Amino acid sequence: MKLLQKISTLVLALLLAGSLPAQNKTYDVFIPISKYIATGNVDNLSAWFADNLEISILANSSNSSKAQAKQILKAFFDAHTPRSFDISHTASKVNMKYALGTLTAGGERFIVTIFVNYDGESYKIQQLKIDRQ
Repeated sequence: MKLLQKISTLVLALLLAGSLPAQNKTYDVFIPISKYIATGNVDNLSAWFADNLEISILANSSNSSKAQAKQILKAFFDAHTPRSFDISHTASKVNMKYALGTLTAGGERFIVTIFVNYDGESYKIQQLKIDRQ
C-alpha cells in the first residue's frame, strides 16, 4: 500500500512538473514579446516595458516613460502594419537578455533590437530599437 502511494505521488509530481511553464528556459521572455510585435499589439507589449526605457524608432531615439513609449510605438505600427516578426539571435548576461529580429511591416523589413532586464520580479524591456534593414 505504501509503495502504491509513493508511486502515485511520484506520477502526480511528474505530471504537474510537465504542465508547469518552463521557467528556466533561457529565452522564454521573448516568446510573448515576439508575438506582440508580430501582431502590433502595443497594449500587451507595453506591459513588458520598464517604467522608463530607451526607444529608438527609425533613428529617432528618446528616453521615454512607459506611456510615451507606448504612444511612439503605436504611431509606428499605425504607419507600418506588422506582418511577421522573427528572432534571429539571442544572448544573455546575468539579469539581462538581448534579442535581434526582423520585422516585416508595411511592405518593408526592419531590424529590431530588444534588451530586457530582470528587475527582481520579472523581465522588463529596457531598450527597444527599430531600424530599416
